[in-house]
Amino acid sequence: MGDRNAPIGIFDSGFGGLTVARAVMDQLPNEDIVYVGDSARSPYGELPVGQVREYALECLDHLVAQGVKMLVIACNSASAAVLADARERYTVPVVEVIRPAARRAAAVTRTGRVGVICTRATATSGAYADALAVAPNVHLTTAPCPRFVDFVEAGVTGGEEVLAVARDHLAPVVRAEVDTLILGCTHYPLLTGVLSYVLGDRVTLVSSAEECGQQAWAALLEGDLLTTRTRPGAHRFFTTGAPEQFSELGRRLVGDWIDAVEQLGSAP
Repeated sequence: MGDRNAPIGIFDSGFGGLTVARAVMDQLPNEDIVYVGDSARSPYGELPVGQVREYALECLDHLVAQGVKMLVIACNSASAAVLADARERYTVPVVEVIRPAARRAAAVTRTGRVGVICTRATATSGAYADALAVAPNVHLTTAPCPRFVDFVEAGVTGGEEVLAVARDHLAPVVRAEVDTLILGCTHYPLLTGVLSYVLGDRVTLVSSAEECGQQAWAALLEGDLLTTRTRPGAHRFFTTGAPEQFSELGRRLVGDWIDAVEQLGSAP
C-alpha cells in the first residue's frame, strides 16, 4: 500500500484542469494536491498525438518524482493519448476524465442521443466513442470546439463573440437533438452559462471535471489511500509558463484558493 498522506498529483495542459482540482478539493478537502499545468505548450488539442504523449509523460514523471499517491490526468487530449502508457509506466493509480464522463452520460440520457464537445485531438482519437461502445443504445454526436480553449485561456467566458462561436460550434449537437452533452474538455465547465443558453434547459450537461473528481475519491477509497489527516489539504501549483500569469488568470477563473505558483520550466 502507498503512503496515505502523500499528495494527489493533477496534470493538465494548462488552466482547464483547475476545474478538476476544484472538484477534487471539494470532495477530498483534507488531501494535499500537487498540480502541474503545461501552459507553455498549451493547448494540446491541436497537436499531433505523439507530441501530446511526449509532453504529458514529462509532466506526469515530474508529479511521480514529487511522491504522489495518485495521478489525475485532467486533460481530455492527454487522457486519449497517454492513458494506457501511464498505467503501464507508473505504480500509482491513474484516474482520467473520459470514461467517468461517458459512464455518467450513458446513465442520464433519456433518448440515447448524447453529444460530446471536445478538442480536435480528442475527437480524432475516438476516445469517447470507444468509452460509450458498451452502451449500445447510445448514439454519439461529436463536435470539435477548438476556439473554446482559446477563450478560456484568455479569461473570456462571456460576451457576444463567445456566444456567436458557441452557436457555430454547437450546431452539430443541436441538429442531432441531443438530450445530454458531455463537456469533453476541462476548460468547458467555465463556459457553462453560454452553453446552457445556446442549448436550453432540456439538455443535461455532464462535466468531465466533476465526474473525474468523483472517480478520484472512489479510487482512493478502493485502494485504502484516503488521508488520515484531519487538517485542510495543502496545495502546490506548478506551471511551465509564467507563474504570475497562471496565478492571476487561475484566480479569476476558479477563485482565490490558488496559492503561490512555482515555475517548472518549459521542459520538465
